[in-house]
Amino acid sequence: MRRRPGQALQLRVAPDAVHLACTGGWRARAGTPLGQQLFVPDSGLHGDFAAVGKALAQLFAAGDYAGWPVRVLLDDALSRLWPVALPQGAASLADIEAAAALRFQSLYGDAPGLWQTSRAWSADAPFFCAVPRALLAQVTRAAAGGRLAIIAIVPQFVASWNHWQGALKPGAWFGQLQEQTLTLGVLHQGRLQAVRAISVPQGAPRSWLEQAVAREALLHGVAAPGLLQLCGAAPPAWLAPAAAGSFACSVVGHDGGLA
Repeated sequence: MRRRPGQALQLRVAPDAVHLACTGGWRARAGTPLGQQLFVPDSGLHGDFAAVGKALAQLFAAGDYAGWPVRVLLDDALSRLWPVALPQGAASLADIEAAAALRFQSLYGDAPGLWQTSRAWSADAPFFCAVPRALLAQVTRAAAGGRLAIIAIVPQFVASWNHWQGALKPGAWFGQLQEQTLTLGVLHQGRLQAVRAISVPQGAPRSWLEQAVAREALLHGVAAPGLLQLCGAAPPAWLAPAAAGSFACSVVGHDGGLA
């Protein structure tokens, strides 16, 4: 496949599928789909992700992408995000990373060695993200086999937050909706307080969303938002006018020129 100036590939890795698209280029429409491969997941987050590697090999073999740069987005269900309180007297990044490892183990109970951890944002209260090392190995191996150059591997929520955080309205929370997973960015006084991935029931009504947001506000000891700004295909019922005492819900990029 001939690459025009400014073009790159974007690979989305979901728990049961991989999707490839072309982005950028002055003559190409951003996000042009190139193909997808479905697969049956093997052993969840603690497996070897061999099914992902096989699907990627098939996807890359279907087109001539040698030499293309590729940005990899991992569905939030394949990663973990958590805040880390700065240890009292912390004097170095190593202190923060040690606190992050302890916090990760207390939250998830997994051996840190199975996960690749990195700092997601630089802030007074930093956030960390972790991705299974086995998944990263399959992605990098498949990209090398297809002679692609990986320029970034990030969880979808991190990518969306980095893009939209400056456009959020005062008092709003941020959400990323992917299939049946809602990843909520809980904000307090304009700062990200927590990130929570919540399973969304099939056909969940607006009342379910309101209860989920209220529960997270209580859990983290913050006020409920006046507005929830979402990335993703939100159900129309969620975007209906809010009842008295509830919050408004809108899709980022479709509510006043945020795109």
